[in-house]
Amino acid sequence: MRVLGVDPGLTRCGLGVVDGTPAKPRMVATGVVRTTPERDTGDRLAYLQDELDAWIDRFEPDVIALERLYVAEHVPTVMTTAQASAIVLLAGSRRGLRVHLHTPTEVKAAVTGSGRAGKAQVTAMVTRILALDSPPKPADAADALALAVCHLWRGSGHDRLAAAAASERARLGAASKRKVSS
Repeated sequence: MRVLGVDPGLTRCGLGVVDGTPAKPRMVATGVVRTTPERDTGDRLAYLQDELDAWIDRFEPDVIALERLYVAEHVPTVMTTAQASAIVLLAGSRRGLRVHLHTPTEVKAAVTGSGRAGKAQVTAMVTRILALDSPPKPADAADALALAVCHLWRGSGHDRLAAAAASERARLGAASKRKVSS
């Protein structure tokens, strides 16, 4: 499975692609899309969309893991993060990719064993889990990789259940059509 992890943000949007199985994940790519607050918000969102599309085209993920927005006291930050998240949801939908949301606590718990882990601890564990030579920088890139690893570990079971349920619905639908035409 190939997972594109996205740590959403309008100033810095972390992207990380992880490939493999839960037992043997490996980093494919990581990076950060940056925009400056001096630019018009619409232009910033369009640039983020273009960059995200380029990553999806280049790395062809099976699924996208997106950090679920959490309430913060600074409303402008929440708004721009929500806008960036919407771009990711839209990009996934347009490509037929499922977008799974994971809370920061869930991601931290998955990669470190503690939902209260700090950024340095998450970065250290991502470096170790993915057997990287050096820690991914900046923290947004490490967070995106952590999201991808979290989904690879936790979401793959969910994906298998959803695929089995869809297969069963299709089987039952076909059986129902045979009965009607008989």
